[in-house]
Amino acid sequence: MTQSATPAYRRLSVEERKTQLLDAALSLFAHRAPEDVSLDDVAEAAGVSRPLVYRYFPGGKQQLYEAALGSAAEQLNQCFDEPNETSALSRLSRVLDRYLEFVDQHDTGFSALLQGGSVVETKRTTAIVDGVRRSAAEHIYQHMEISEPGAPLRMTVRMWIAAVEAASLIWLDNDKQPPPAELRDWLVEQFVAVLKVTAGRDPQTAALVATLAEENPVPAA
Repeated sequence: MTQSATPAYRRLSVEERKTQLLDAALSLFAHRAPEDVSLDDVAEAAGVSRPLVYRYFPGGKQQLYEAALGSAAEQLNQCFDEPNETSALSRLSRVLDRYLEFVDQHDTGFSALLQGGSVVETKRTTAIVDGVRRSAAEHIYQHMEISEPGAPLRMTVRMWIAAVEAASLIWLDNDKQPPPAELRDWLVEQFVAVLKVTAGRDPQTAALVATLAEENPVPAA
């Protein structure tokens, strides 16, 4: 008699196991404060034993939390890359498309990332969260072809990034409405609007606004 084949058990690699644990941790940390999440909770969510979690994260919950934030930050940083082949605003639009796609597909991890700096008062977690914002700002300067942004332009870009974060969280709470493309266009328009306000006080930003206008002329009525 021929026996039916039983699927062979496959042991996960070190990286696969760490990814499994980090994904489980991100899902929990996104909905509950870190102090309300135990390693038993993470183990149960991942379908593994508590000792296995400790094997990969001997520093306990704090180490796991920081690693989970770092994983979300690394994924988010990849959204900001864009080849310098089209106009600056077109590149920014594509960056926002990927950013909103990340928010859509990784909503729990995204929430955990942004909440991390305020929920856990440590220098390391704050640095992870702020590192994403700094990376986003540096990419925007590159897309705008600004090598040495002055203080007014830096402040404007960082304020806009904060607005994008807030809008993304509200978007998640609002059942992901309006549609992503509509939200993207609105955020790009906001970016140009805040630049125009700063342009009235800063020559560098005024020159950037003029360049953007040349690259993206307004159609005649």
